[in-house]
Amino acid sequence: MKRRDLFAAGTGLIAFAGTARAQQGAVRTHALSLLGEPALPAGFPHWPWVNPDAPKGGEVALTALGSFDSFNPFILRGTPAVGSSLIYDPLLVESEDEASSEYAHLAEAIEVHADRKGVSFELRESARWHDGRPVSAEDARWTFETLRAQGRPFYRAYWGDVESVAAEGPRRVTFRFRTDENRELALILGQMAVLPKHWWEGRDFARPLLEPPLGSGPYRIERFEAGRGVTYRRVEDYWARDLNTRRGTNNFDRIRYEYFRDATVAFEAFKAAQVDFRTENVARDWSTGYDFPAVRRGLVQRDTIRHERPTGMQGFAMNLRRPLFQDARVREALVQLFDYEWLNANIFFGLYARTTSFFSNSELASSGLPAGRELAILEPFRAQLPARVFTEEFRLPVTDGSGNNREGLRRAIALMAQAGWTLRDRRLVNAQGQRFEFEILLNTPTFERVALPYVQWLQRLGIEARVRTVDPAQYQVRMDNFDFDMTVNVIGQSLSPGNEQRDFFACGKASEPGSRNLGGICAPAIDALVELVINAPDREELVHRTRALDRVLLHQHFVIPNWHNRAFWIAFWDRFGRPPRNPRYGLGFPSDWWVDAAKDRALAEARRNL
Repeated sequence: MKRRDLFAAGTGLIAFAGTARAQQGAVRTHALSLLGEPALPAGFPHWPWVNPDAPKGGEVALTALGSFDSFNPFILRGTPAVGSSLIYDPLLVESEDEASSEYAHLAEAIEVHADRKGVSFELRESARWHDGRPVSAEDARWTFETLRAQGRPFYRAYWGDVESVAAEGPRRVTFRFRTDENRELALILGQMAVLPKHWWEGRDFARPLLEPPLGSGPYRIERFEAGRGVTYRRVEDYWARDLNTRRGTNNFDRIRYEYFRDATVAFEAFKAAQVDFRTENVARDWSTGYDFPAVRRGLVQRDTIRHERPTGMQGFAMNLRRPLFQDARVREALVQLFDYEWLNANIFFGLYARTTSFFSNSELASSGLPAGRELAILEPFRAQLPARVFTEEFRLPVTDGSGNNREGLRRAIALMAQAGWTLRDRRLVNAQGQRFEFEILLNTPTFERVALPYVQWLQRLGIEARVRTVDPAQYQVRMDNFDFDMTVNVIGQSLSPGNEQRDFFACGKASEPGSRNLGGICAPAIDALVELVINAPDREELVHRTRALDRVLLHQHFVIPNWHNRAFWIAFWDRFGRPPRNPRYGLGFPSDWWVDAAKDRALAEARRNL
């Protein structure tokens, strides 16, 4: 089939607004979009949802869990401090009100090459590092090369289709692509945070850093105590303060993160007004935990904010590098034993929705049986895939919520028997008499209330499972080295899946330490489907290809799907002002809120009387 013009407006791929033709047929623009025309024209004054006249000032205290020993979030070693991204600026800024659109920021113009195999960014003359030196094309080139060579493995996968990068002048950086088929590569490169080459010279980029780094972003590190807290100070003479992509944002003078070892202690710190704002992700706490005096007096406010963002996949991930989980029938049996309905009724207060897709809460999720174009995409892989991909609709088991999952237990016993496991003296063993046992590794005690009931359900089948909770730093090291049996994995997705799918599911990443292919998924058909998603010629074809990939992943039971929330749950001490609405795909905090002086004074007075 002949490909459509990749850069024609309205194709559903990269479209441009307010474009002008440059030399040799290249397209010059202020914005890129994968889903049609960008909504905002060149020269738009500010984001539609922000208050452009929001006052600056004040401090906000926020929570972080665990510890940190580095201000370099780009490498595998070390645990980076929360908020490090505040220090840097990207080439383009993503609109949180559009599904997949990015607007010129460090770059004042984007030029997409006529042969569809390259993109150039022209940097703003006004862009400055915090030491006053200009941000240069050489900085951008050096950043790309350094991150690809020494950064987390993610970058090598994400930027794998970039053939070369060159600084073609003081302010023009050009990337050349291996093919003309990767529809989102220009946007992916636009997300790159640019680092200062001159500051890093003489420093070892591959080592954890506990020296405040130089940046060009809206904040710099003011003070910190390693592992305990870090404060970011707003840059008064920030070069982009009045730029349309920043106007009305970054309003707090200071953003302070306090570290806590335990989520329960962090919640108590919020109740004691040591922390100002909290996003809640525990249904029990949201339902029962906010009955304390400050809430009853209206000093602490709560809000539920619906959003339209895809929720991806959260689930118990099995490590396929372990022989125990390599049989799909074993994995399916473990899915059968998971009683979500009991959890939702008894633990979650009925507040969550079951996740049934790797692309949940979006049109990209598969459903029913494959038909039409999706069936045609899957047909060449029929011999490599389970027959049920074509004949059975994927459905997760549903129980009555009583906790007596007899039907699931019967199905699990049958599946385990097919895989060579039998019950002997109430223990599930293989032909060699070895017991089926494994460890569920967690990084927070909060999830123990889910894992421990699951352990009990597994015991009914004679499976010995143990729950182990470790501190976040140790957990990250073990994840980077795939040193686990089962854990909770979150695979976030967007409305425009692309290169990142390699890091999630490709065979080449299954053995690369630090990759996001935690489960060790490795199958030629999945690799091929991932490449089809990346190279989809238009939006319609992308939807079909993504649904095909989703269907194949689901039917092989790589994870035990959990649940998702279609809203943000937030609680905050009533001292803030905020815009009248939130962006469709984001929370808008802390970037778009501000300290309301009158509310702040009233709250301070009320606290003295608590």
